[in-house]
Order: sequence, then C-alpha cells, then structure tokens
Amino acid sequence: MTSSPIGFVGLGIMGEGMAARLVSEGIAGTEQNPLVIWNRTPSKCHSFRERFNDKHIIIKDTPKEVVETCTVTYSMLSTPEASRSVFEGDTGVLAGVSDGKSIVDCATLAEADMIRMDQAVRDRGGRFLEAPVSGSKGPAAQGTLIFLCAGSQDLFDEIKDHGLNVMGKASHFFNTQVGYGTRAKLVVNSLMGTMLAAFGEALALSESMGLNPTTMLNVIGQGAIQTPMYNLKGPKMIVQDHTPNFPLKHAHKDMTLACDMAKHAGTEYSVMESAERLFRTARNDTELNIADEDFSAIYEIIHKQSTSDVSKKRKHNG
Repeated sequence: MTSSPIGFVGLGIMGEGMAARLVSEGIAGTEQNPLVIWNRTPSKCHSFRERFNDKHIIIKDTPKEVVETCTVTYSMLSTPEASRSVFEGDTGVLAGVSDGKSIVDCATLAEADMIRMDQAVRDRGGRFLEAPVSGSKGPAAQGTLIFLCAGSQDLFDEIKDHGLNVMGKASHFFNTQVGYGTRAKLVVNSLMGTMLAAFGEALALSESMGLNPTTMLNVIGQGAIQTPMYNLKGPKMIVQDHTPNFPLKHAHKDMTLACDMAKHAGTEYSVMESAERLFRTARNDTELNIADEDFSAIYEIIHKQSTSDVSKKRKHNG
C-alpha cells in the first residue's frame, strides 16, 4: 500500500479536535497514513503527539513542509489575518503547493479571501476545497461538525467519506465556484449571533422582572422556540461561565462579514446589524475584557447597558 500522509495546519480550539478525530477514527495516524501537523505555537503539536503517543504523528517546522509531505492538507486558522499569514508566507501553505497537492481550508474568511486562495492554489497545479464548518469546540471534538463546501468537487468526493465523515455529521457541497461555502457559513453564524443576542436580552429581562431564570430556561426549552444553543448556553450565562468554545471576537468577526455580505446583496439586515453592533461594543469593552471569552459573554454587555437592580448587582459582582 502506498503511504499517503495527511496534513493538518492549525491546532487551535477547533483544529485540535478535528485532527484528533482523524487520528482516533483511523483516517490518519497509522504507519501507512501518518498525520503531519504544524501549529503557530509548537508546544501544541508536541502535546498533541504525546496525547496519541502510540500513533504515527509527524511534526513539521513550517506549513510548507506539511503540504510538501502530504497529498491532502487540512487548514483551520482562527482569523483572516492568521490565515493569510500562514497561507501566503515564504514558508506557508501556498509555498508547498505543486501538482497533485490538495488544500482543504476550514476557516471562516471573507469570500474574496477564499477566492484568492483558490486561484493561487490552482495556479500552482493544486486543488482547493473551501470547507468552513458549522459548530464549535464541542462538536469538533465529538465529530459532529457540519461542513459547508465549494470548489473542487473531485476533492470533495474523495474526502467526503474518508475524512469529513469522521470530523462531521454532515457535509454539503454548494458549488464548484469557491465562495458559496463561505456564504452559507456567514448566513448560519449571523443567525446564531443574532439569536444569542436576542436570547440574552430576553434572559436579562426575565431576571430584571423577578422571574427565576432557570425556570424561564425550562419554559423556553419546552416550547416552539427551544434550541440546543439556548439549552447549552443559558445555564452558563446565568452563572457567568463563559469558558470559550467559540470566542466572542470570532463571532463578531463573522457578524461583520455577514453584514457586509448582506449590504452588497441588497438584503435588509437591520436585525443582524443591531446584533453586530452589540457584539462590537462587547468586543471593544476594555473594562469587561470579554473578547476572548465565549460569545455567550454578550450577556455581560447586555447587563452592563441595563439599569435594573439585577443588572447593577451583576456588574458589581462581575
């Protein structure tokens, strides 16, 4: 059997769980199919290899070396700035692309960024699949992400049931034109952010009116407006537990991109825009300092901007 190493660039909040699924499910990390990894913080690579010390995991010094070693390389970077630096640097992902190399980029970027990356990879003889994901830290670790793909259909067909299937519960292919995956992701995340902002306001109103917030969570969870996100985030929001699964600054980045997309599409987006402003205020609040907390921390800016006795007490305790 021909050895076919699989690459993974970026072992952050999402990437670590995704790479772990490739190893634990036997797609990578075997003698014939080793996992080849790189991360901006090298210690994460070493910790990852120690976690799977009985598997075949190779650490490289640069993204370029990962791509040169592997036929297919997954990339999951946290921000457009990080993605551009890692992709375009002298020893970056693109520098390693040549005929027969395939890049699967799972970050959430602007559509123009994905289009630029796709063209650059194809110009070097490679294949590119845009594959942003719906889901956060938990789903990444559990293999229940949803992949929203566009670009090379051949590449999608090759990894759909041999890679994407162990990292996610569903994979959707929207178009051979790169950009459609990003469009789908921004629609999903803009709705998610808007929903959480509205949920936070409703929960704060409940508390301010003397209603037991836990009881109200039960009420919300028993009706037509129930959603897994409310069930997951609500109890933690009440007790100010915003351990990051999806950092607020990243949620705001996606909201901003979605607003720009809606503006250019000529679509009314006043509700989304209002939520984006709230996330922007929260991200920029140096007193609260919650940009790196989970996006559920939007609840703290809602209370800070409120004048009820409950909100004043929460601000004092916070």
